[in-house]
Amino acid sequence: MGMPAEPSRFAPAGAARAAAWTTPPAANTPSEVECCSRDALAALQLERLRETLRNAWDHVPWQRARLQAAGLHPDALRSPDDLRRLPFMVKGDLREHYPFGLFARPVEQLARIHASSGTTGKPTVVGYTRGDLTRWAALMARSMAGAGVRPGDLVHNAYGYGLFTGGLGAHAGAEHLGCPVVPVSGGGTERQVALIMDFGPRVLCATPSYALAIAEVAEQQGADLHRSRLAIGMFGAEPWSAAMRHEIEARLGLRAHDVYGLSEIMGPGVACECEAREGLHGWEDHFLFELVDPDSGEPVAEGVAGELVITTLTKEALPMLRYRTRDITRLTTQRCACGRTHLRILRVAGRNDDMLIVRGVNVYPSQIEAVLVGRPGLAPHYQLVIERVGALDHLRIEVEALPGWPQDGYAAAAQDTRHHVKSLIGLNADVAVMAPGTLPRSQGKAQRVRDLRPAAEGAGAATRGPSTEE
Repeated sequence: MGMPAEPSRFAPAGAARAAAWTTPPAANTPSEVECCSRDALAALQLERLRETLRNAWDHVPWQRARLQAAGLHPDALRSPDDLRRLPFMVKGDLREHYPFGLFARPVEQLARIHASSGTTGKPTVVGYTRGDLTRWAALMARSMAGAGVRPGDLVHNAYGYGLFTGGLGAHAGAEHLGCPVVPVSGGGTERQVALIMDFGPRVLCATPSYALAIAEVAEQQGADLHRSRLAIGMFGAEPWSAAMRHEIEARLGLRAHDVYGLSEIMGPGVACECEAREGLHGWEDHFLFELVDPDSGEPVAEGVAGELVITTLTKEALPMLRYRTRDITRLTTQRCACGRTHLRILRVAGRNDDMLIVRGVNVYPSQIEAVLVGRPGLAPHYQLVIERVGALDHLRIEVEALPGWPQDGYAAAAQDTRHHVKSLIGLNADVAVMAPGTLPRSQGKAQRVRDLRPAAEGAGAATRGPSTEE
């Protein structure tokens, strides 16, 4: 049985091929391409990789120069492995060619433009043709269907709308699947709780940290989210631990699924957990995934942790060739229990540029989160403060106590946490247990790290807001 017909070039498709792009996934049934053989998938990737290289060669002078220097003419490509001759792309390349220098289409031919916040410099700008938006919606719909969302399910979308890709990406995917959407965006948490209780959505889309903020406000209002109709959570845009997943599920009464994406590649829907939740399926008919050693750039073996590198296979407006995501994970190509054959990303541990180095110990914020969440007396609201004390870096963990936890128990909870951080991670850190409501709440991506070191010393050692999206 062959795969569904899809455009072999980035030219406008005929009616039959257009239908293959736009047909929503069937309920409870993975599409044929999601379950095809690895050999068939590899053949499709090679065809689309050639088309992507041709698109970049013909329309992006900077990309053509890179391909020429690597001896990679599109017509000469014999295997995806040939792409390894090409140097990596990084976020700085997008900023260097700000705003539209890497686009393969003139602005007047685009349907939409998104951008990062640009809090650490010029924003990264990404463009989409109408075809790009259709494929994005179809992939997000595929992701949602794989997680158990069904046509007709009401979707409460609390991702931020605007230049951030999360809100519109989830919205378009839900509509493509045949789901009505409540486009509430982030903020106004009291109203969000009311809408969830009154409207009865089955699906919640949000960042993990904002899902917890919704749960906290619901508890303060006396609203029992377990009595709502929420059943599925589609959470992404920031790293989150298994402990955070358990906390979210316990407090919201739903089943939490991890969604992966980044604006430079597409947005949410690059990969997603299916109902088996044994890793995030990376959609290999649209993306080529590599895993490399973050220091040497050399490939690592399957199952070994490394940095994720992605090449787009069907993007018209912004072809990305070997883009370093900075996300640290592991990959497996073993068939999933759900029957899908696309590789799985075994949960993103963090970004290598989010990694804290404190007195010679390398640690990701998600590792500390895994220790904090669920400890007696502690709420899942925390902040990591790193500063220079004398000649050494110093980490202070600020974490809130649970409501109702006696104040005279704060010191014991702090000592217990300090002990477990030391024994499980090997890191000496001060711990300050604070009154409930002390730390700021996120309405989007959580700001987990405050780096107070002088800029020249702290640059690159910690970020202000870990993110898998921008």
